[in-house]
Amino acid sequence: MFNNAPTLLQRARLPHWCLPADWPLQGVAPMLADLRLSAGRISAVAPHTPALTDPLAWDLNGALVLPGLVDAHTHLDKTFTLPRMGRVTPGLLGAIQAMMADRLTWTEADVRERASRALQWAHEAGVVHLRTHCDWWEPEVQPMAWNVLGELAQDWAGRITIERVSLMPLHLFAERDAANALAATVARSGPGALMGGFVHSTNWDPQALRHLLEAAQQHELGVDLHIDEELEPAACGLATTTRLLRDLRFERQVVCGHNCALAAQDEDQALSTLDAVAKAPVTLITLPITNLLLQDARTGRTPRQRGLTLVKEARARGIPLLVSSDNVQDPFCPVGSYDPLDALATGVLAAQLDAPFDQWSDAVCRADRLHAGVATAPPLTGSLADLLVFPTADAWGFPSRTQPRVVLRAGRVAHGLVPAAWMVTEAALAGSEA
Repeated sequence: MFNNAPTLLQRARLPHWCLPADWPLQGVAPMLADLRLSAGRISAVAPHTPALTDPLAWDLNGALVLPGLVDAHTHLDKTFTLPRMGRVTPGLLGAIQAMMADRLTWTEADVRERASRALQWAHEAGVVHLRTHCDWWEPEVQPMAWNVLGELAQDWAGRITIERVSLMPLHLFAERDAANALAATVARSGPGALMGGFVHSTNWDPQALRHLLEAAQQHELGVDLHIDEELEPAACGLATTTRLLRDLRFERQVVCGHNCALAAQDEDQALSTLDAVAKAPVTLITLPITNLLLQDARTGRTPRQRGLTLVKEARARGIPLLVSSDNVQDPFCPVGSYDPLDALATGVLAAQLDAPFDQWSDAVCRADRLHAGVATAPPLTGSLADLLVFPTADAWGFPSRTQPRVVLRAGRVAHGLVPAAWMVTEAALAGSEA
């Protein structure tokens, strides 16, 4: 009989990062695990014991298992707009121009339909936490899309936790009073609203950046910045942010997305910046799909630079790091799927990441890194049984063959087909008890 809500997952292959340090090994791999599920939560995790004693068990036979996914940097307001655009000039600024023209045609119904489609894709992929940026260009007018995304956050509560970031150009914070007024408006938006900004050498204003951070601190808002999304070696948004956080004694976690300029800077300069970041309440996000497409982009010319931030060097310094989707099927990125594992797969190739399942899959699972730069993953025991099981993947080739997946939410199958071989039959139980 089909079991839609197992009470035991046997012989699950979990990644090193979410297991206790003293977990036993089989060779170089962690021993397979048994996960006991009860009342929608993981009640126990232990090394596998051979006895099959539960008729509601799945025997995964070494299938890979991950906690629910986090997509920490997306743009639901822009998504799926590419099909209605003409030719888009390559590069970041060309994409901005195309989007500015298209947004004049947006309606509430249009934004809701496109964003809802994106959320359905994310839900089927196993995303449990999603953060979306929302363009906010006028200082005195709250964007229509901001309100729509707030309504969707309520509609999707219990399925996906949705946070909204006000993506504002830096010049809106040039005056301290204006910055405080913007922060007050964002704060009134309710839970899940964060202060954001676009920090780039084309709009560079360190005083405005200070005002942004001061206003967020005054109104007790989290901060999430698009920062140094360019290959200009002189870009200093991340370095300046780190210094300002120290000067302001900023306590909340600040999320900095992109950080591409680090890859174009002198090695000593870039590593010095990361040394400072490691001492600050900062989480870095890399967006490999979009940054590979937008950075060093010119018509008719093969790009020479990859546009990724220094992920290995950041990890070596203990800096919290996440990998996310960014734009999906809009002028900034013609591809994408709202599956963070697609972004991770691109990062594995572009950044030459070793042992992606055991060492790097945490970058698409650790939603806690958005709010506290803790080094240790929260324990699985006691957490919601929001899990992904991959019937055909293996740890050595991960994230290859991860598209077929069974998604569990609160311990029940929400998406995917459960292989018949996982079912523990009465015959198997009888054999184990003999």
